[in-house]
Amino acid sequence: MNAIFGLGRYLYALPLAVFGLFHFMHAKDMAGMVPIPGGVFWVYLTGAGFLAAAVAILIGKLDKLATALLGLMLIIFALSIHLPGVMSPDGQDPASMGNLLKDLALGGAAWMYAANMAKDHGIIG
Repeated sequence: MNAIFGLGRYLYALPLAVFGLFHFMHAKDMAGMVPIPGGVFWVYLTGAGFLAAAVAILIGKLDKLATALLGLMLIIFALSIHLPGVMSPDGQDPASMGNLLKDLALGGAAWMYAANMAKDHGIIG
């Protein structure tokens, strides 16, 4: 049974890597979703964060730090990007609720990974 559960790290890291690649492939489109100064820069930076977290999880180096920061990034996304769409007075954006819940779930999972599965406790014990 543990062998099956061990696949979880790969099933978690793979979508993160894909999210990271999408951030690089569609940076201009994503930057237009939330009007902030330097939008494309932030899309590239968060894409690099997704890729770095995926690699850290797969190789087990700096994985505790990576997943702690990944969880923080995803919770910030949920609250700053998706929550306004859910709370919008002119009608709820249906995709926003799904994305809010997805980012909350993935952020929580990242923190559970950091607390229970991480191998490298070198930077944050």
